[in-house]
Amino acid sequence: MWTIDDNPPPPPSNDSGPKSFVDLLLKSSEAVVKYWPHSFEFRLRVSLTTDGGLTLTSRVRNTNDKPFSFSFSYHTYLLVSDISEIRIEGLETLDYLDNLSNKERFTEQGALTFESEVNPVVDRVYLSSTDAISVIDHQKRRTCVIRKKGLPDVAVWNPWDKKSKSMVDFGNQEYKQMLCADGAVVEKPVNLKPGEEWNGKIQFTLVPSSFCTDGLNLDKRGF
Repeated sequence: MWTIDDNPPPPPSNDSGPKSFVDLLLKSSEAVVKYWPHSFEFRLRVSLTTDGGLTLTSRVRNTNDKPFSFSFSYHTYLLVSDISEIRIEGLETLDYLDNLSNKERFTEQGALTFESEVNPVVDRVYLSSTDAISVIDHQKRRTCVIRKKGLPDVAVWNPWDKKSKSMVDFGNQEYKQMLCADGAVVEKPVNLKPGEEWNGKIQFTLVPSSFCTDGLNLDKRGF
């Protein structure tokens, strides 16, 4: 169970602009140790800006007396108009692990779309991506720009119809209006010694649909 963090860290010195945020804290417990036998503290800051931007900042500290390693993914579910109208830019030429092919390694040839008639299901981890990608929704005429830090990989998932019908918490047609595009650490897990801390951060901003990855402003101020 998450609790409100009563002793949150101060915002970074380059963090500017009006926003509201909450700091959450998750600690290892007897229930958690049954599944993951390590002592840790996980702090999550959820920030909203006045223009609708969302930022998630994670801090994982090893409170164990031994080192441990872990992989990480935010598992963000984006609401989209129609998955067949979506294009993801920023993953071109990257290698990816295909979870539908026993994590076999392939190379992306172009912008990612979801229109394949052969096997439309997508369950991939793109490796060593840039710090920003864009999810372009043609029907809504808007783009979700995803910026990340400390998260070298990107997981992309949509179950399509057959898979969604087998999931008890997933409507039969809900795959059409959702997409997971997650900042992640998969290929090279994080290794933490006792007392060490890892930081990861992801930011979502909506911009007009004419926006594309080539035009992203990668200035890190405030991020």
